[in-house]
Amino acid sequence: MTTTTTDLWHHYGRARAAQDHAVPDSFRWTWDQQDGPGPEVLGDLTGKTVADLGAGAARHAAHLAVHHAPNRIDAVDASTAQHSMATALYADLAPPLHFVHADVVAHLRVNPGAYDVLYSLFGAVDFTDPRELLPAAADALRPGGHLVFSTLAHYLSGKPGQPDVTAAEVPAKAPGGESATMHRWVLQEHVWTKVLAQAGFTDIRVEELPAGDGPRPAATLLVTAERPAT
Repeated sequence: MTTTTTDLWHHYGRARAAQDHAVPDSFRWTWDQQDGPGPEVLGDLTGKTVADLGAGAARHAAHLAVHHAPNRIDAVDASTAQHSMATALYADLAPPLHFVHADVVAHLRVNPGAYDVLYSLFGAVDFTDPRELLPAAADALRPGGHLVFSTLAHYLSGKPGQPDVTAAEVPAKAPGGESATMHRWVLQEHVWTKVLAQAGFTDIRVEELPAGDGPRPAATLLVTAERPAT
């Protein structure tokens, strides 16, 4: 299933993709991508089946495919532009890297028990209603599988995250350059914990990673959760 709505990710990452075709040599969870923990948070991926939810240009998925020996890693994104960009950059990494042009929730729902690890780095978890995405993610994981994601600890303005499961409208740009908005879920730590538990996850852990010194600094919530083994 592919999206038929206006592609609000048409412009994202395009300038970088025109100049930078390299597989990144690092993987960071923080908003500024400069410091903090890396792919070790995902555990040993050797021989595992993994999906990047909202993979964009698939730079993080490419890093894992090259450096961490998964059996398969699916870079899932609903954006036609992002899917095309990812394929143009890293088609030579298939397999184990696969490019999936699909709505993330729909993809997870038709792949029950398919994955050992799911992750999102300011990706689909940020831009999809968690009451839909998280139950689908739990069902798509094998027993004992893990979900890991990084998300904003607060709005870029410094305003605290939402105290309940409420989305905010954030600026976006349509393919033709027109101003638009999209929904983003910026939630407080206890809200993420609650909605993950409601989706069936256990062993939920949330770590706040401090903001860096770059433009628009923001702290990061790094969240890990497990589908129960039994």
